[in-house]
Amino acid sequence: MPKYSIVIPVYNVEKYIKRTLDSVFNQTEKDFEVIVVDDGSTDKSMEFVKEYADIKIIKTKHVSVSEARNIGVKHAKGEYLIFLDSDDYWDKKVLEKISKSLSNNPDLVRFQVRTVTDQNIKTDYVEETFTGLTGPEAFAKICTFHFVESVWCYAIKRTFYQKEKFHFQKGMIHEDFGLTPLIIIKATKVNSIPYIGYNYYRRSGSIMNTTNYTWTKKKVADFYNHYLYLMTEIEKTSLTKEVFKSFIANSVILKICELQGKDYQLYKQKLKEDHVYDQLLQDTWPRKLKVHLLKISPKIYYKIFH
Repeated sequence: MPKYSIVIPVYNVEKYIKRTLDSVFNQTEKDFEVIVVDDGSTDKSMEFVKEYADIKIIKTKHVSVSEARNIGVKHAKGEYLIFLDSDDYWDKKVLEKISKSLSNNPDLVRFQVRTVTDQNIKTDYVEETFTGLTGPEAFAKICTFHFVESVWCYAIKRTFYQKEKFHFQKGMIHEDFGLTPLIIIKATKVNSIPYIGYNYYRRSGSIMNTTNYTWTKKKVADFYNHYLYLMTEIEKTSLTKEVFKSFIANSVILKICELQGKDYQLYKQKLKEDHVYDQLLQDTWPRKLKVHLLKISPKIYYKIFH
């Protein structure tokens, strides 16, 4: 059994996939398998993939990154799952650094992120490190990080993932938001290491960076549905959940600010009807004031304070 299963959905990324795969096969830690899910690519992406030996290729029609990840997980054999987006890439020691943190048998290992722009501007995000925290304890810290729900900056024990029957919601955008918070808080033991090993390439024209307003409405709708799902799932547990609820409520309130006009007003009303504001922490006077201001206008609040 390999130590790591690296799941990479591929859809029309011929410009980037070689850099991604090179970053995997150049790792100092070699105990891994690579699972590429061909998500119905129509460009030359898969021609580049086939140049590499020892890649497990799973072909499917175009089903979106969420379902492609689910398909990849079904074929995984490794002790830990790691997801890698096909236009991003790793620093060469990320698997080695993760391996050095496994002595306490964690369900989850968090490693850190660097953003890279089209102009090759790089920004490192240095986050808090810790060892052996429970899921709720870890969530209370990770929710303050710059990248919280991005699933690609975690190594996840596969038996834990399977036991909890985790899966990404098929065909939905912001699929990480609908799953990763649950992975974190349900973990028995979580480590966070200081190594900045993930290079998140923020390319213009990607789905997450598009300015198309139709996509914006789709993203907000999916995000809101993820919020409702997370609220339902967390209530099924006996975990300490106040910070979790506050985080996802904050996230969805901020998300609706991307909308305009009647769309924005519609979701403002939904926030009240679904008691989203009530989920925010109000244990201090500043937090109570924040909730009061958000109820008046999320857009004005985040314009001033975010």
